[in-house]
Amino acid sequence: MDPAVGFLLDINSAEVSSWVSRYLWPFFRFAGFFMVLPLFGTRLVTARVRLFLAFFTSILVTPLLPPMPVIDAVSVQTMVIIAQQILIGIALGFVVEILMQIFILCGQLIAMQTGLGMAMMVDPTNGVNVAVVAQWFLIFANLLFITLNGHLVAIEILADSFFTIPVGEGTISTNVMWSIVELAHWMFSAAIVLALPAITSMLVVNIAFGVMARLAPQLNIFAVGFPVTMLLGLIVLWIAFSGFGAEFGRLLTELFYFMRSF
Repeated sequence: MDPAVGFLLDINSAEVSSWVSRYLWPFFRFAGFFMVLPLFGTRLVTARVRLFLAFFTSILVTPLLPPMPVIDAVSVQTMVIIAQQILIGIALGFVVEILMQIFILCGQLIAMQTGLGMAMMVDPTNGVNVAVVAQWFLIFANLLFITLNGHLVAIEILADSFFTIPVGEGTISTNVMWSIVELAHWMFSAAIVLALPAITSMLVVNIAFGVMARLAPQLNIFAVGFPVTMLLGLIVLWIAFSGFGAEFGRLLTELFYFMRSF
């Protein structure tokens, strides 16, 4: 008999299930992660590409992971574990997405205060109308995220989650889920802190226009104030961007610290 044929005959169903389980569970966790991860989880990247990235990453990372449970492929337990892995991946990817929403919200706040909110565009990543300033902030944040290897650190944290949340031994706890919900407070507070210089500057400008309107009623403040507000808003944006990188690094560090606490 041909040795290759004999080798195939010696392979039983248990060994096949062991091989499949070894790579199947990481694949589902990585698939859920890439479905919502910034840049990778947008409409610019097709679902087929995301699944390929999840498959390729799981092949590379699986040899470094702890042993996976071998479970019958056709069983209720298998469906439950698949749902758990997808949920864990989505939760970790969603946490990273919250970081990007900080800069979208910051851009929206600045745009409303500086009179630039009328400049709208369709965000190609999700198909909704956003202010150009917010889109500008988002693009810059995405570039910094890739430049600082944030995506690689996020993948590393996801791989470490197989040690803290082993496959088949549970899912994300209720406390962690509530902690993710409480990140909304972190998102709003961080966005307001980032936009506070622009908001304060525009408040001072509006107060100055109010004083001018009282001192010189014949002066058409509405005709003069709007273009001046936009010009000053652009200057404030230019000044604010000088510290954008440092603030992004600080928020990214806080985010990764939270993700490692899963």
